[in-house]
Amino acid sequence: MPQLDTSTWFITIVSTILTLFTIMQLKISSYYYYTNPEPKMTKMSKSLIPWQVKWTKIYSPLSLPLR
Repeated sequence: MPQLDTSTWFITIVSTILTLFTIMQLKISSYYYYTNPEPKMTKMSKSLIPWQVKWTKIYSPLSLPLR
């Protein structure tokens, strides 16, 4: 029964790992990472809509007192 030749396994495994590492590094380096975001100051416009001027309360039928 012939013996399995394992003399090339080491170089095959090492070259595979190096190739995968290189491919992953190239994939990761192709992403564009944004710089730290800075808050953008937005100006709130004050509009006078009738239902924003006063507080209103809506009563649901379940919160009304029993009669």
